[in-house]
Amino acid sequence: QVHLVASGGGSVPSGGSLRLSCTASGYRDIDYYQAWFREAPGKQREGIAAIDKEGRTTHSDSLGARFIISQDNAENSFYLQMNNLEPDDTAVYYCAAGAKPRGFMSRAPSLSPQSIRHWGQGIPVTVSS
Repeated sequence: QVHLVASGGGSVPSGGSLRLSCTASGYRDIDYYQAWFREAPGKQREGIAAIDKEGRTTHSDSLGARFIISQDNAENSFYLQMNNLEPDDTAVYYCAAGAKPRGFMSRAPSLSPQSIRHWGQGIPVTVSS
């Protein structure tokens, strides 16, 4: 059974940084990639960044270089470093495991929620002005 447990959320002033962590279990032998999403009040869930087992990454163009995904395969964990946070970054953040279409395993991982197969619990991040 797949489990994704996120941690590291909280409150931070504008301009601050946070590092979210997600510990994954139950899919060592399944070729999932790992991703972070967020959902702000009144908005749709938004893909932030994704990384596959080979280290290929996809980052949201709209968030620029402020949000960086990384992973530690030995620890079955992946991370989201968030820098220069703004009040608009206030949201519930989700870690997730996704699947690529068959025959497209060399493609960079997708930020589409439709590609996600498992979600972790959401953790709140609040950025104050």
